[in-house]
Order: sequence, then C-alpha cells, then structure tokens
Amino acid sequence: MSNTYKSAGVDKEEGYKTVDKIKSAVAETHNKNVLNNLGSFGAFYEIGNYKNPVLVSGTDGVGTKLKIALDTKNYDSIGIDCFAMCANDIVCHGAKPLFFLDYLACGKLDSNVAAEIVLGMVKACKDNECALIGGETAEMPGMYKDGDYDVAGFCVGIVEKENIIDGSKIKSGDVIICLPSSGFHSNGFSLVRKIFPDFNETFEGKPLFETLLVPTKLYYQDIKKLSDKVEISGIAHITGGGIIENIPRIIPEGLCAKIEIDKIEIPSIMLECEKRGNIERHEMFGTFNMGVGMVVVVDESLANQVLEILPETYIIGEIVENDEKFILN
Repeated sequence: MSNTYKSAGVDKEEGYKTVDKIKSAVAETHNKNVLNNLGSFGAFYEIGNYKNPVLVSGTDGVGTKLKIALDTKNYDSIGIDCFAMCANDIVCHGAKPLFFLDYLACGKLDSNVAAEIVLGMVKACKDNECALIGGETAEMPGMYKDGDYDVAGFCVGIVEKENIIDGSKIKSGDVIICLPSSGFHSNGFSLVRKIFPDFNETFEGKPLFETLLVPTKLYYQDIKKLSDKVEISGIAHITGGGIIENIPRIIPEGLCAKIEIDKIEIPSIMLECEKRGNIERHEMFGTFNMGVGMVVVVDESLANQVLEILPETYIIGEIVENDEKFILN
C-alpha cells in the first residue's frame, strides 16, 4: 500500500470541514476594509482616513488554561481568551483593534473542536468591532498527542499618533482606577492546576471548571467609553506577573504607583487558591490579577467621572513621587 498524507496522520478533509464550519461566521466580522475572503494566501485590510496613523500589534496565547478546557471538553471560551489576551494589550495604548489572525496547532484535527474554538474568536472579534481576517490550522502528529491543541493569536490595531496612551502624561496626584477582571483570565494556570487538580470538584455550587474557564474580559468597549469623554493618562493590562509587574511598566521615572490592598475586591476563587495552596499574599499579587483586570490612571479631578461612566470600577491607589515605581501597602 502506498503512503499518503493521511496515513502519516494528517487529514486534509478534516481541515476542509473546519473551514466550512467557520466560514460564514468569520465573514460576519468583516467590514468594508477587508479586501479578500478566507482562503487567500494573505489577508488584506485597507486603512481608512487617518492623519498620522500608528499601528499597534500584540500576540499571545492561552497558556495552560487550555489544559482545563481540553480535559473537560469545554472549548467555547478559549477562543475568547486568545483574542482578549492580544486585543487588551493594544487597547492599553488607545488603539482600536482592526484585525485578528489565529494559529491553531494539534496532533489530530477534530473539525468540531477547531470550529468551536474559532467561533469563540468570532464572538470576541464582534464585541471589539474587529475583523478575523485569517489564520492557520496545523495538524502535527508526533509533535502533539491526539486530543492536544495549542492556540495563539495576533492582533493589529490603530491609533492617531497624537492620541497614543503610553503613560508619559502620568503625574503625581493622579488616581489609579481598577477595571475588575472576570476571574483568573489566562495567567497563572500552571499554579492553579497544581492547587486544584480536580476540575470537577464543586465550588460555590457548581463544577470548579466553570469558574476557572470564565473567559478573559474584553476591555475595548469600556476604554472606548472612557476615552470619548475623559483624558486617560495611562492604562495597564494586568496579565502574567500581576499588578506588581504590570503597573510599573507605565510609570514614568521619579513617580510611583501606590496601591492599597484593602481596597482591592479579591475574587473568592483566588482567596480559596491562596488558602488551599498556602501561598503568600505577595506571591498571589505577583502571579494573578487578583480581581484587577486592567487599571486606568487619570487626573484626580476626572476620577468621579470615570466611576460614573463605568459603575463597576473603583479606586485602588494614587501616583506619588518616589524612586520606587510601585508600592503595595
């Protein structure tokens, strides 16, 4: 019997099925700026009317949160996570997400699983007014086991050069405001899985995996609402390294973000993780978002306006003069 690509473990037909299952949904994310259809070698996106446009890009994956999704066969939220981890980063600079591309690798492709993951990306793209214009599905037997998947993405946004948010306008007396997270988001799951080995145990009346798989919150719409009415001096997306590592990235020299722990509303699942794992509080804040998904820094006079526009937000600290860029009280 002669060898074929299928006999080597790669089923092209399953790939075609995946495209068929996602093609119409992906097309719904397209707008007049998308110049080609799914299946071209490259994806084309026309930039509209900007005076001095700057492209802002970000790439990321889902990390080992994917393991929980695969083990419990819940795939719908993972695509949202992948998009959010990329898009939330570029939103930090005041950019509007334009388009997104995904990369899906596996040992043996199941079109139903792949489609469910991509449809999550479609949902997230729609929420962010962003076009899913391309991607790659790689079936790699021998590299991945059957049933294993890895997911990554790449997002490009745009902002007028004069409107870039980079933290340079942050000054002493500014207020630091928390935009709450929806849970662990997509960071720290190697430790989460060590502390919670049984994803099916009951937590607060439902299977634990339902809490762990809550997708990363998308912040574009919130930031858009704010930036239309309030001048934002700095934005930090709280990902790996928690607030301890991420907030200092936007703080100018000679200034310091002074955060008050008592003001932070820590989710119950994170308190349970801390307790069960006997983890020190500082380690928790250096690993997880601890309920702070994103922070915005604004002039003190604008703080109340931010809280009115986004009622779920609250103040967690202020900017002070100090040689250290970050203090956690």
